[in-house]
Amino acid sequence: MKYVDEFRDPEKAKVLLVEIEKIAGGLAEKLGRPVYIMEVCGGHTHTIFRYGIDNMLPDSLELVHGPGCPVCVLPMGRVDDCVAIAEQENVIFTTFGDAMRVPGSRKSLLQAKADGADVRMVYSPLDALSLARKNPDKEVVFFALGFETTMPSTALTVLKAEEEFISNFSLFCNHITIIPTIKAVLDSPGLMLDGFLGPGHVSMVIGNDQYRFIADHYRRPVVVAGFEPLDILQSLWMVLQQLEAGEARIENQYNRVVPEDGCANALDAISRVFELREFFEWRGLGSIDHSGVQLTDAYAAFDAEKKFTVPSVTIADPKSCQCGEVLKGAIKPNQCKVFGTACTPEIPLGALMVSSEGACAAYYRFGQKPGKNEPTRPVVRELEEVGV
Repeated sequence: MKYVDEFRDPEKAKVLLVEIEKIAGGLAEKLGRPVYIMEVCGGHTHTIFRYGIDNMLPDSLELVHGPGCPVCVLPMGRVDDCVAIAEQENVIFTTFGDAMRVPGSRKSLLQAKADGADVRMVYSPLDALSLARKNPDKEVVFFALGFETTMPSTALTVLKAEEEFISNFSLFCNHITIIPTIKAVLDSPGLMLDGFLGPGHVSMVIGNDQYRFIADHYRRPVVVAGFEPLDILQSLWMVLQQLEAGEARIENQYNRVVPEDGCANALDAISRVFELREFFEWRGLGSIDHSGVQLTDAYAAFDAEKKFTVPSVTIADPKSCQCGEVLKGAIKPNQCKVFGTACTPEIPLGALMVSSEGACAAYYRFGQKPGKNEPTRPVVRELEEVGV
């Protein structure tokens, strides 16, 4: 890639849209229903709505928004644990900005900050480690979350803390893994999915081979996709081509960034510092075996769950909030009973309305209306009409 404009070319988009409509139409006629393709990553969801791709696609193709937003799948009880740590004396609790407003059962981290807790936004775990160096009389805790994309930076920060003998630094570890998540979605009863757009950023770390079970066992094609409009359209076309041919393979559309085998240095750092938990609780998906990681015994000194007493209680979401159904792809965000009314970015009930990768936030930001059974889907339009 030389310029980003190459991936926002309206003429190329029109060609892809014609091909998508032709293949999807034929498949839908055979199936007797639309073709359902899930984009796993929340970054893809925001690209789709930012550029109006959802409105360009034919009725024969339906996109399903997946659970690939790490802040969105964080259960309410883990937020309560964060607040409990942050409210202890001599603690500086650090977190990424999009986790500040995720609601717990009592309050969010932002509300805890307003009540006097020392909660600070950071841009990386190294920022938190720097705070630990500058404040040796304080315990600095980093709220570690994210899929395999962010695990390497957290692991390398722990290794740096060990190297410098910084003992007042620890992690509240909520890192999660993508593969068990996709398997849980595929095993959900009654969910119709014909293929996947694989997550580009996660795949930079883990490579593409780990998705092979989706093709081999579940017979669903996967195309690892980039994040520009033409990336999404080309990836959809590639999935449809496989479906038309009766194939199920793993393809890498994002090969300008994603190496087939992943990043060896990143995987090595992860394996040194982290190990799989027996299970981890997910918002909307319940408990999933081996879907989260924790610090190994060798790095237990940096584990905030061992340093501090936390409630560790499972708390159900408010009954009116349908985050779980949205995360599993069972309903669209604007089909939730409280979307855009009781639940808005200013006063969120669920995490999907807070995170920059949340499907509800994408729907709200880019103009989807509440209270409709199906999202608006006009006829295919030229890309210029949506300002690309």
